[in-house]
Amino acid sequence: MRPKHLAIELSKLQPHPCTSVELEQYATEGDLAAYWILGIDQVDNVEGKRILDLGAGNGILGFGCLLIGAQHVTLVEADPQAIESAEINAERLQNRCEGTIEIIQEHVSDQTEKPKKIPDIVVMNPPWGVQTAKADRPLLEYAFSLGAPVVHVLHSAKSKHLQALGRDYGYESEAMLETEFRLPPTYLHHTKKKATTTVCCWRFHLPGDAKLIEEED
Repeated sequence: MRPKHLAIELSKLQPHPCTSVELEQYATEGDLAAYWILGIDQVDNVEGKRILDLGAGNGILGFGCLLIGAQHVTLVEADPQAIESAEINAERLQNRCEGTIEIIQEHVSDQTEKPKKIPDIVVMNPPWGVQTAKADRPLLEYAFSLGAPVVHVLHSAKSKHLQALGRDYGYESEAMLETEFRLPPTYLHHTKKKATTTVCCWRFHLPGDAKLIEEED
């Protein structure tokens, strides 16, 4: 599927409600989600895989993987309103896709139960810890603790702790994509009608499984 076609499909989803500034809810737009997901597919082959989408919101990343052939997608999200959107989207897509969907309402912590089957791919756009310091840590630590072959993370390009945290759990990392993330004026503290911030899409992998060629200086 081409990025344009996948982006169109993702734009049809019930949107993320984005009502909680504490949870730092910023929706991943369809164009970016499609481009990133197809990039993940190029390096890690999504078809037939078990996908875990942490902090899933309306499920745009997980459902994107479902649309390109994932076998099973699990969405984990804390916010009940976002869960409602994800359930609406799951109902719309279930009959169109061969893969299965599981939706779990859970505020991820060190007490969160681990899945019985290790996911093949973890994908996530966690809170970046701007409003609440270290808000991303529980989701990142949970993701890295599962032992999945790869963990894909969209995060602020300003963040310096991701690589070190990944190493603590035995992961090496490579940057797949750096781009601008649009921040619509969703919350009261937003004073600009339009704003963007630079984000990086990271691929965390087990040692010896690098897929991207590093540019030479």
